[in-house]
Amino acid sequence: MSINDLIDDFSYLDDWEDRYRYVIELGKDLEPLPEAEHSDANKVKGCVSQVWLQTHVARGDNGEPVLTFIGDSDAHIVRGLIAIVLRLYSGRPASEIAKTPADPVFQQIGLDEHLSPQRSNGLHAMVGRIQADASAALADAGVA
Repeated sequence: MSINDLIDDFSYLDDWEDRYRYVIELGKDLEPLPEAEHSDANKVKGCVSQVWLQTHVARGDNGEPVLTFIGDSDAHIVRGLIAIVLRLYSGRPASEIAKTPADPVFQQIGLDEHLSPQRSNGLHAMVGRIQADASAALADAGVA
């Protein structure tokens, strides 16, 4: 499912309670992160809940790094938020990840107005970590 499909799904949900339940369902479908990867190196700083993000870097056809992510949390709603962020960024070239803002998507699906400030800060910490990993992959590849 693409991020546009996800935005479409949210557009059919009229109230925030339905959207909230959908976010939790997205989290239930999230690929599990092995317990051994729940490490300090994978922990996302700035989140109220425990959040871990593992980054995998591969080379695309043109030699540019392509990043995929696996994430996990100890909170159901946060697992759903991770699923949304991964739909936006995982499997994309590092240069696209580094320059793609998340806020327009968060606004389209209503996250910007319905999350607590703490959850919103954590969501932005996840995006910041993903974009920092993309920038690092570009630098390692000599692209930055």
